[in-house]
Amino acid sequence: MRKSLKFYNKFCYGIGGLGYSSMSQTLNNFIMFFATAVMGISGTLVGIAIAISSLWDGVSDPLVGYLSDNTKNKFFGKRLGFMFFAIFIIAFLNICIWSMPATLPEGAKFVYLLVSMLAIESANTCFGTPFAALAIDIAPEYNEQSKVQSFKTIFNIIGMILPSILMYFFMPSISLGIQSSHTQQGYIKIACINSALLITFALIAIFSTLKYVRKNNIYSQNLIKEKFSFAKLLNGYFSILKKKNFRTVILGYCFATIASAFLTSVGMHLFTYCYHFSSAQISIVLISLFGGAIASQPLWVYLSNRIEKKRSLIIALSIIIFGIFFTVITFLFREYIPNQIMFYIAIFCLIFCGVGAGAMYCLPFSMYADCVTLDIYQTGQNNAGAYTGYFTFSYNLANSIALLIIGLLLDVIKFDSTMPIQANSVQNGLGMIVFFGCTIFLSLAIMIFSKFNVKRSDVLKIQMVNPKDKKLNASDKIILSE
Repeated sequence: MRKSLKFYNKFCYGIGGLGYSSMSQTLNNFIMFFATAVMGISGTLVGIAIAISSLWDGVSDPLVGYLSDNTKNKFFGKRLGFMFFAIFIIAFLNICIWSMPATLPEGAKFVYLLVSMLAIESANTCFGTPFAALAIDIAPEYNEQSKVQSFKTIFNIIGMILPSILMYFFMPSISLGIQSSHTQQGYIKIACINSALLITFALIAIFSTLKYVRKNNIYSQNLIKEKFSFAKLLNGYFSILKKKNFRTVILGYCFATIASAFLTSVGMHLFTYCYHFSSAQISIVLISLFGGAIASQPLWVYLSNRIEKKRSLIIALSIIIFGIFFTVITFLFREYIPNQIMFYIAIFCLIFCGVGAGAMYCLPFSMYADCVTLDIYQTGQNNAGAYTGYFTFSYNLANSIALLIIGLLLDVIKFDSTMPIQANSVQNGLGMIVFFGCTIFLSLAIMIFSKFNVKRSDVLKIQMVNPKDKKLNASDKIILSE
């Protein structure tokens, strides 16, 4: 077995995604508002641009993963070359998007936005997919993978919180609905900070892991370059779906992603129009959610090493359902509870949900990494990049479907964004969308994850085989083929 990674290496790998997470979260959260309210592009055109770029992002993930699997560079190895060059392109394009000339005609702005989004999504894939696969390369062992994913998760969540903090300090304090050139300057300042953070922290991750990827071991020595084929890439996706454990993690995480979309997307509507929280209160509530996720990381690492990753994940999802159930009670009695007391109750509920959500940010990726590791030992080929791309494509597709469903449901309950106070029927509809959407899809995720049967002993046993003359028994091979 390989020597465990030092704390320093795990820390440096994890922090490598902080700037990328902050940049991505800023883009995801604010590009719709920026393009429509500040730049004056119609919502339909903005939606088309985002939809096309999101679709391309999903398609390009397995493509870049495949290319990184079949790359051999003496200095950077398989992944780091993609990451190194991508970060500078991303940093430049990130600033370009928010620097859109306000004097352009609407059609030209649409083209500017579409081309910029397609370009940055392509560059994002060149960093994000190899970065995720790199975790498997440097820490294939069962326990080490959980620890590496935990470090990555903590810094990813910090990056998700950071845009709200930057908005507070760098956006002008003006009334809602009144946009100006100062507003765009605020976005540009935030973009510059995010780009600087991206380059700085990504370089730390790249050069702190360089010595690991340069070593000749079973994860790189058997690399055989193959002629690229889209058909083969597509067949590879369906082939892993035929393998029970790969399929279980992918589908389980997709359903959990849909549940998360219901909570985060409609949760803003719920807190605003049903609980009547101020923007400051909502920020604190959301920070409580992420804070719970960060604080719970040591707990899930400990439990996953003691009672298996699957059982730990099922416990975590059950905790989220319990937190949502408690929130349902407060929702039913919201008219009788003072706003300030409701605010503190909401903080408690979101911290509780955050503790459960903390496992969702690390354990499914770690379970998937175990499947990939076993596949590497079974086949002798490292397809971690393509497999990571398949995983990313799946949950991006699930998230897109979830947002489509949510949009349709908002129309069904007749939500009107121009009304500061929604009718009771609309408020009840918002509550039902959040509570039933989260509970149903989390329950489905639990049912699917319960079918996962890769155990710690399976991974440790197969990793004890001598890499140079490994011979797997039929009982070892059945792990992936079931």
